[in-house]
This record gives sequence, C-alpha cells and structure tokens, in this order.
Amino acid sequence: MTENESPIATMLEKAEEFSLTSIELLRLKAIDKSADVTSSLVSRLAVVLAISLSLLIINMGVALWIGKQLGDAFYGFFAIGGFYALVALLLHQFRHQWIKYPISNSIIKQMLKQKKV
Repeated sequence: MTENESPIATMLEKAEEFSLTSIELLRLKAIDKSADVTSSLVSRLAVVLAISLSLLIINMGVALWIGKQLGDAFYGFFAIGGFYALVALLLHQFRHQWIKYPISNSIIKQMLKQKKV
C-alpha cells in the first residue's frame, strides 16, 4: 500500500478483485456442470442407440420366427407390431412416472453433485 492510498480505496480495490474472482469461479463451475451433464447424456444416448439397434434386429428375427410358426411371415410382423402398440400405450399412460421424473431427477442430481477435490 502506498502512502497516498487510503485504506478505504485499498479495501474497495480488494472487494472489486474478490467480486471479479467470484464471478469467474461461478462461470467456471457452470461450464464444468454443463460439460458433465452433456457428456453423461451423450454417453447414455450412445448406449441407448446400440441397444435400440440390437433390439431392432432381434425383433425382426422374432417376427420372422413367429411368422414361420403361424404360416406366413407378415403374421409375425403383425404380432410384434401389436405388442409394441401395447407397449406404446403403456408408455404414454405412465410417461411421467416412468420417463420424465427419473430423467429430471437424474439431471438434477448431476447438476447438484459436488466434485471431490
């Protein structure tokens, strides 16, 4: 501190530095949380995509097998289509309970999770 600076001016300067540092810290924490949530969602999306593709192929095989058992291939596809229509109705009926709330809770937990230093 120089002689011509008053203690109040020094204190105001330190307060300004502190506020700028605090803002920068908040910005960096927000970036960290956003990156964490985004990377989690992208990795989960990749897993869901792989599972979806494998289920698609398995469903085609099951539809052909059911069709062979029933006498014609398209019967199997109708049976699988009917099954997925029932699944879609159930998902629509319970979409908040089974999908929306768990995903919202997962995102909130990730946003509020504290990093261990």
